[in-house]
Amino acid sequence: GRYHRYHTKIDGRYFVLLLLNRFFVAYRWPRENPNLFGPSEQREKFVPLVRGFVKPQPQPIPPPPGIMSMLTVHVSSSISKLLTEKRFDKALTILALKEKLELITGSTATYSKLELHNDKGQLVCVMGNDAAMLGSYPIEDFMRIHVVDQTPGRTAGEFEDTSKVEKFEISTEDYAQREDSVRAFKERNKMGRFAEDYEEKMAEKDREGEEEASKMKVGDRCEVTVKNNIPRRGEVLFVGKTDFKAGWWVGVKYDEPLGKNDGSVEGKRYFTCPAKHGGFARPHDVAVGDFPEEDLFSDDEM
Repeated sequence: GRYHRYHTKIDGRYFVLLLLNRFFVAYRWPRENPNLFGPSEQREKFVPLVRGFVKPQPQPIPPPPGIMSMLTVHVSSSISKLLTEKRFDKALTILALKEKLELITGSTATYSKLELHNDKGQLVCVMGNDAAMLGSYPIEDFMRIHVVDQTPGRTAGEFEDTSKVEKFEISTEDYAQREDSVRAFKERNKMGRFAEDYEEKMAEKDREGEEEASKMKVGDRCEVTVKNNIPRRGEVLFVGKTDFKAGWWVGVKYDEPLGKNDGSVEGKRYFTCPAKHGGFARPHDVAVGDFPEEDLFSDDEM
C-alpha cells in the first residue's frame, strides 16, 4: 500500500507535466516554428485538442459612452448669494441632481427649477425634464447651474437677513443678578477684573514705561529697535498715554515710510506726519540721542 500511494503521487504529477508539455508543443511551438509538424493541415489537428483544456478569459465589458464622464460646474441659488463649485456625473437624472442640490442650496427638489447659464452669465436653457440625464443638455465644464426656488411664500435672501431673527436681550442689572453667566463664574473664581489684585495690576500697567518716557521729549532724534524688526530712525513727536492701550507710548515720525499710520490710531490723532511714516513704540524700545537721518545713497560704503 505504501508503494502504491507513492507511485500514485508520481503518476499524478507526471500527468500534469504531460498536459503542459502537450500544450506547449501543440500550441506554442507550431506558432513559433511553422514547419515543425509539417503542413498546416496536419498542425491544425493538434490545436483544438489543446484548446479544450484551456478556458478563454472573459473580456471586461466597457462602460457605455458618457456614463463615467464628470462635469465641474458652479452652483448658485435665487434665495442666497451662495456660489460653490461641484462635480456631477452626466448620467445623473435631473431629479437626482435636484436632490443633491437640496443639501447645498436648501431648496427642495419639488419646488426647484434648474437653469443652465454659460460662463458669460447668459441663459442657455431650462433643465425641466426630471427624467432626462444631465448629459442630455448642452452642459460643459464651469457652466453655472442656477437653482430657482419656487416655494410659496419664500423670498430672496430669506436665510441671510438676520434682522428678522428674534434676539434675546437682557439689561445690565438683570445680567448681574444671574448665577449661570460668565460674569458670575469669574466673580466666584476671582478672575479678571474680579481678582483681588486687579486694581493693583491695572495701576502698574498704567505706569509702565513712565520712567523711560520721562527722559524723552518732542523733537528728539531717536532710533526704534523692536524685536524682529530692523532699526528705524526718526523724530519723537509724541510722549504720553494713549486711548488704544494702557501705559506710556512714544510717537515717532520715521525718516522712511516704514511706519503703520500718519500719527492717528482708531480715529484719534496724536501727531501729524505723512502716511506710513508714523508709529508708536514702548519707551524701552526707543533710544534718543545723536541719530542723524541716514543717506541711503551715500558713497561712504560700497
